[in-house]
Amino acid sequence: MKTFRRALVLLVIIALAGAWLWWANRPQPIEVSVATVERGVVERTVANTRAGTVKACRRAGLSPSTGGQIARLPVKEGDRVKQGQLLLELWNEDLKANLELARQQAEAGQATAKARCIEAAQAERESRRLHKLLDRKLIAEDKADQADARARSARAACTAASAEAAVARARMGVAEAQLSKTRLTAPFAGVVAQINGELAEYVTPSPVGIATPPAIDLIDNGCFYLSAPIDEVDVAGVKVGQVARITLDAFGERRFSGKVRRVADYVLDREKQARTVEVEVSFSDPHDRPDLLAGYSADVEIILDTRQNTLRIPSEALIEGQRVYVLRTDGIVEQREVKAGVANWDYTEILDGLSEGEQVITSVDREGLAEGVMAVAKGTSGK
Repeated sequence: MKTFRRALVLLVIIALAGAWLWWANRPQPIEVSVATVERGVVERTVANTRAGTVKACRRAGLSPSTGGQIARLPVKEGDRVKQGQLLLELWNEDLKANLELARQQAEAGQATAKARCIEAAQAERESRRLHKLLDRKLIAEDKADQADARARSARAACTAASAEAAVARARMGVAEAQLSKTRLTAPFAGVVAQINGELAEYVTPSPVGIATPPAIDLIDNGCFYLSAPIDEVDVAGVKVGQVARITLDAFGERRFSGKVRRVADYVLDREKQARTVEVEVSFSDPHDRPDLLAGYSADVEIILDTRQNTLRIPSEALIEGQRVYVLRTDGIVEQREVKAGVANWDYTEILDGLSEGEQVITSVDREGLAEGVMAVAKGTSGK
């Protein structure tokens, strides 16, 4: 009996030792990140290939059409100006004098024309009076003829004087046009972004074919849009009016709403490699305008298609567009074929191969990950 008990105790000890050895040497499950297969929104989008640029709807580089010395500069950089407001004026005292001379000549010509026309009217009345006397045989016919001649001559003098007055007014218009060339006014309301010049400095027009900096750079800060290059492969689905999301480097993760307002009619060829189409996106929310500055770098995501309440997984979980790793409830990793639908950088629509609530592995590059291995979730990944 004692021998049996000793044997039984020995067997138990051996069994426990074996179990401990198996437990100590068993394969350790690898830690993986997982996400739950769920229902939600999936969008098909396209994005720009290089950084886009925020631009003002209206921006003008203004310079006088004639050269001269800056006599007045009533604005400074950062000033908000109204349409028609004077921005810069060149020395123009000689042109002002010419304009005043032309104005006086025009007034003199107008007065002369008025006098000649009054004389013509008087001569015509006298001619009519004498013709009445002729009809009554009270005067000789030659006197009536002389009155007719004087009336016609006076009318011609009135016409000539009126023409000379018109010429004088035209000279005044020419003088005004010459004077306006020395004045730079705002073509629209906006902000003075940059001034190239100081009082008493000389400015000269740009020679033909040679661009020079404008005297004043004026920006309309009431309207902005984004110009961004889209790869020629992706641009076919982009249409005017499509909704877009805009991100600016200056605002981190903040997103601005927008709409496609223009798709260029030609392809840009950059260095014979990157062929893109320029797409313009307007900012939809007027409350965003005070935060915007022309020249900001930006990225845009244009929404081509939207699927509501569809089965989805994080796009990072998809392998080669058709396979995923599923973490079963027993901790075993299973590789499974799936059918994918609409996708973007964040989510991919699943049409077949997965069920809602299953766990897919998102850390697909985890060392040792393969079908049949033990794994344990260290957290969930999803948005």
